[in-house]
Amino acid sequence: MPYKNLNGIELYYETSGEGEPLLFIHGLGSSTRDWQDQVKCFSDKFQTVTVDLRGHGQTEKPPSTYSISLFASDVAALIEEVEGPVHVAGISMGGMVALQLAVDYPEMVKSLILINTQDEVLLNTRQARQAVMIRKVIPRLMGMKWMGKYLGKKLFPEEDQGHFRELIANRWAENSVKDYTKSVNAIAGWSVRKHLQSIKCPVLVVASELDYTPVGAKEVYVKILPDARLEVIKGARHAVSVERPEELNKVMMGFLRPDL
Repeated sequence: MPYKNLNGIELYYETSGEGEPLLFIHGLGSSTRDWQDQVKCFSDKFQTVTVDLRGHGQTEKPPSTYSISLFASDVAALIEEVEGPVHVAGISMGGMVALQLAVDYPEMVKSLILINTQDEVLLNTRQARQAVMIRKVIPRLMGMKWMGKYLGKKLFPEEDQGHFRELIANRWAENSVKDYTKSVNAIAGWSVRKHLQSIKCPVLVVASELDYTPVGAKEVYVKILPDARLEVIKGARHAVSVERPEELNKVMMGFLRPDL
């Protein structure tokens, strides 16, 4: 699959299928592989595009600092390459990048699907500061595989989900501590709350019932967005694209292709 020099870095992305482009943006510490079940589902009706963000997966990992705005500008360059505008789906940090993209490059976005994401990550509570600190301290002291094991227990706590816990531990081990930490720093303190009303495209917000952040946190920004609706997936947790792909795909398809 192609590498392309875009926005000053070698960006890795994959495409599949034909039709309107549908771009998927992964979360912190992840890669194109998080969307395998979505690519299988959507590539017969869309041209699916998955990308490894700067500092992730097979994309270049430059020494400079990262920011959500910088991730969004990388994605904007990719959208030009695939001759957008595009529909955009983002999970967790990928949803933040998608929101920033819609604010900074509105002409490139046909619609947004925001999965278990937030419109801001303020460090104004002890809990918020602790969450950021954990993601910095564990990798530095114990390594990225330990970070993956820690997250795996939170993301996939059920007894029969051991294969998911092993999968995330192995994938997280592929990240460097330095690049993971730079991405954590990109998230910390980020916000687009004051710009939400400028996003005019249709927006689907998908919230897992058992996500890190409560459904109510998503309800807040859904009310601010001019054209948004919320769908809740009962019993699901944060990594819903991997844990409950069929349910997520059904909700997404209902938004993108209500005629089916």
